[in-house]
Amino acid sequence: MYRAVAGLLAMLLSTAAHSAEYMEKTPFQLSRAFSPGVITSGGMTVWVAGQTATQDSQGNNIANNFEAQVKQVFAQIDGVLKRAGGSLDNVVTMTVFIKESRYGDKFVEMRKDFFKNGNYPGSALITVTNFARPGIEIEIQAVGVIGDACSIDNPCSAEGRAKKTQK
Repeated sequence: MYRAVAGLLAMLLSTAAHSAEYMEKTPFQLSRAFSPGVITSGGMTVWVAGQTATQDSQGNNIANNFEAQVKQVFAQIDGVLKRAGGSLDNVVTMTVFIKESRYGDKFVEMRKDFFKNGNYPGSALITVTNFARPGIEIEIQAVGVIGDACSIDNPCSAEGRAKKTQK
């Protein structure tokens, strides 16, 4: 019985994937694929530890391969959130560390592919000198909120409520 209830709860939580309220973005924020703020009220917060990768999920070496590491790191974040009943759609903020500033624009373009709905998380993009292990090009730390009460249909912010009454 407990397993059935837990399974049902996980399924219900995963259907609430788009339940945070993402504030309206300026053209610059849209071009850089981040939100100025994400409003939540309730829900379950998942603090995802910094994720890095020098091997992909098949065990292939991806050391020093920025694009492959971005894909693998996002897959790992998605995996952590799925274990909690969510997905990447639940990410409300992320801190991204890259080894070289020349990767910044490439990362932004790739991030757009992971958040196709335009609900980009709040974000910081920081260049660092090095990482804890050789071959690492990127590390991402994220926070997800699963099953939140806020959404585009149920705005929690003053901005969202004003937009809804204008419609």
